Amino acid sequence: MISRAPQRFSFADYVELEERATVRHEFLDGWVWAMAGGSPTHARIAANVTTLLNGMLRDRPCAVFSSDLRIRSSETGLTTYADVTVVCGELELDSEDQSGHTALNPSLVVEVLSPSTEDYDRGEKLGHYRTIASMRCVVLVSTDTYQVDVWSRDEAGWSSKSFCEGAADLASMGSQLELAEVYRDPLQHP
Repeated sequence: MISRAPQRFSFADYVELEERATVRHEFLDGWVWAMAGGSPTHARIAANVTTLLNGMLRDRPCAVFSSDLRIRSSETGLTTYADVTVVCGELELDSEDQSGHTALNPSLVVEVLSPSTEDYDRGEKLGHYRTIASMRCVVLVSTDTYQVDVWSRDEAGWSSKSFCEGAADLASMGSQLELAEVYRDPLQHP
């Protein structure tokens, strides 16, 4: 998060703001924050992960969404845009959002970490994501090291594992992300 607007908003005011805004914002407890833009590396990694997830989930009742999908934790109220979101089953839209642009039931989110947002993404934002009842997996992808951290929910609760080689296991989704493909850059030559 970059800077907080000096006034408090209702959720309806926030949704109206988002419909007119040229930049995206997060919303929590009446406060609105402008979201940081990403680097070319950030954008490439997010696109790679989107491509991989689309291929893996093609024959399942799941849909992969870009960072244009707004998601909300019903429990905490955090409303944000993940870099990649997967919804399995029917898309549940927030009835408080008259525009119909806010999903309540992500199964998986991916956050590509930036130096300016990494602490927030690994801490507070992760905490909000973990309150979403439908959430089975939160994937945190580093941009400055070859590392993918996977937070998974099963019957016993939440657990995490870091992957620095091979494939990141998305057991709760029944799939894996090959790190070589996550970090693939066709513009770099050996």
